[in-house]
Amino acid sequence: MDELATTVAALVGALPGRVTVEGSVGELSTYRVGGPAAAVVLINSVADLEIVRSCVSAGVPYLVVGAGSNLLVADAGFPGIVLKLGDEFSSVEIVERGAGMARVVVGGAAMLPRVARQLTRDGVQGFEWAVGVPGTIGGAVRMNAGGHGSDMAASVQSVSIFNMRTGGPSQRTAADLEFGYRQSTVGSDDVVLFAELLLSAEERSDAIGHGTRELTEIVQWRRANQPGGQNAGSVFANPPGDSAGRMIDACGLKGFRIGSASVSTKHANFIQADPGGSADDVAAVIAAVQARIDERFGVRLQVENRLVGFGGSVEQDLTGEQE
Repeated sequence: MDELATTVAALVGALPGRVTVEGSVGELSTYRVGGPAAAVVLINSVADLEIVRSCVSAGVPYLVVGAGSNLLVADAGFPGIVLKLGDEFSSVEIVERGAGMARVVVGGAAMLPRVARQLTRDGVQGFEWAVGVPGTIGGAVRMNAGGHGSDMAASVQSVSIFNMRTGGPSQRTAADLEFGYRQSTVGSDDVVLFAELLLSAEERSDAIGHGTRELTEIVQWRRANQPGGQNAGSVFANPPGDSAGRMIDACGLKGFRIGSASVSTKHANFIQADPGGSADDVAAVIAAVQARIDERFGVRLQVENRLVGFGGSVEQDLTGEQE
């Protein structure tokens, strides 16, 4: 029995009922394409993470998946262990309120739109921007997700993290996270358990109504300007002083297709996967768009999507990074 098979067998024995052998990873992503992992493990506690850490051999890769809204898994799948936080990590709790501010602790598995709506109902302001982002708090912290003039860096005070190499949990402050444009120091070994946010809670008679209107405007804007369907949001980071979507559109690439994947006709920085389509086709479109932009503008667009299972050389070529 090889190292991976031994690890899967150990996990099945240690966490009965919570390990799916050959579980789909593509179905856990918003592209909804791609192959399986050796095992998908549902995590309900820090103790579960300690068990996984003790079972996973040093040479076996693992992947933490939130909503999969920034993830593309190859058709060949992921030859490792996928960790998925359960509902125990989806809580939203206002732990302190006063002097026009609210301190909120949110679980790493909590979905951003739900958090935005719940806080608005509770009269807390400053997180409305997240209503249109289909990700989790954990994923949003890792990539400093943002939109509509704000981002996670604007409210995160600290996070509780379990590191799969060193254990935990441990606390990291906002300064430790070193937030930048779509990045932080949260790495592939880190599992974000909870985040502490500091937001506005001004005592206004129309606070809830104002927040609700802002939510509605953001949702309407997203529907008018961004496509639905199977995609992972913006594929490329905007280069300094320009827009990736504008550059792709300027090259006439809206609607450009390879197999079952195409550049959205609604927003050029989105790539759509057809139902039942191929993740490898999505990766091929990403590569073709990069090459065309490089040829036309002399700019290498940086991929925001996280590519997994394509092999080191492909992932290095497309993203400039390797797990």
